[in-house]
Amino acid sequence: MYQTRYHPERMRIGIVCYPTVGGSGVVATEMAHALAHRGHEVHLLSYDRPSRLRRGVPGLRFHQVAVSAYPLFRYPPYDLALATRMLEVREEANVELFHVHYAIPHAVSAFLARSMCGGKCLKFVTTLHGTDITVVGADRAYLRPTRFALEQSDAVTAVSKFLADETHLVFGVKKDVEVVHNFVDVDRFKPNGRKPWRERPDQERVLVHASNFRPVKRVADIVRAFAAIRKELPAKLVLIGDGPDREHAMAVASDLGCQHKVEHLGMQENLENLLPQADLFLSASETESFGLSMLEAMSCGVPCVSTAVGGVAEVIGDTGKLVPFAQPDAMAKAALAILADEAGHEQLANAARRRAVEQFATERIVAEYEKIYRRVLG
Repeated sequence: MYQTRYHPERMRIGIVCYPTVGGSGVVATEMAHALAHRGHEVHLLSYDRPSRLRRGVPGLRFHQVAVSAYPLFRYPPYDLALATRMLEVREEANVELFHVHYAIPHAVSAFLARSMCGGKCLKFVTTLHGTDITVVGADRAYLRPTRFALEQSDAVTAVSKFLADETHLVFGVKKDVEVVHNFVDVDRFKPNGRKPWRERPDQERVLVHASNFRPVKRVADIVRAFAAIRKELPAKLVLIGDGPDREHAMAVASDLGCQHKVEHLGMQENLENLLPQADLFLSASETESFGLSMLEAMSCGVPCVSTAVGGVAEVIGDTGKLVPFAQPDAMAKAALAILADEAGHEQLANAARRRAVEQFATERIVAEYEKIYRRVLG
């Protein structure tokens, strides 16, 4: 838990995000906590309370964006409501800068809010997280407004070099896209007394996967890899999260005869208690701009086996294994190589924890954002 401290160069910062459990919402909310902890005045805006937003944090205030549903509109105009709320918060709290997470529609709303207040009274930084570029922004209906919003931003950051390169490739933006990786609270996500395999009943290994269970996460491939692992070693699979592919994944587990060893926990708020009990984290995503859940696992001393996609290599480095996309057998083989060697597993676990602490700790990354804020504010 953060304890607020005085910051000699206090800023008033607005943060805009989606409230969902995806990486962008988690990172934005943890950013708000960290900035408030560092002595800044922080205003968090979203259409609902973010799942990780803690109550009673000094210096942090939540502003809900209300969207009215009129019969005239087939879809409520959230971008307009958000722009209005941003302008109101700017006027009420004298916010100096907005940090918007996700390009669509947040960056567009920020530009509109700036235009409504005269063009110069509102600065904004846009952080790209992945699907806002690789999926949403690449849609012809959104490509041009996304490109325009990025060009109008006072600074643009991406959570991986892969995503920065993809942004230039897809949109042809001329503005510099700075790479600022995601971060993890290494004091919250830390190793917690995992028992050696030889001391467990049947020496059972614990594998874990956490995501929003969207099709892009390929959770069924995780189950297929696990079924192959179970043929060689005693193991169980813990699935954390929920989404449209949950039923399909469980059906695949039933078809493969391993459903009795697949435990679905649904949405959980105490990941820092669950991840340290795992021996290995599995990710089979089709695309992954960063992989925040993997970083949280690494911080808990849990090695990762993932598909070699997007920015994953930037996260795990040489502390885990990368395998080809859509090849569960290759994932199983890589996992078995780690799970069959307790001494080698311990080395990877220690390396994963060390990499999380040295490269992705909250204080290190938030300080990078503070430098960007000060540069933008001049």
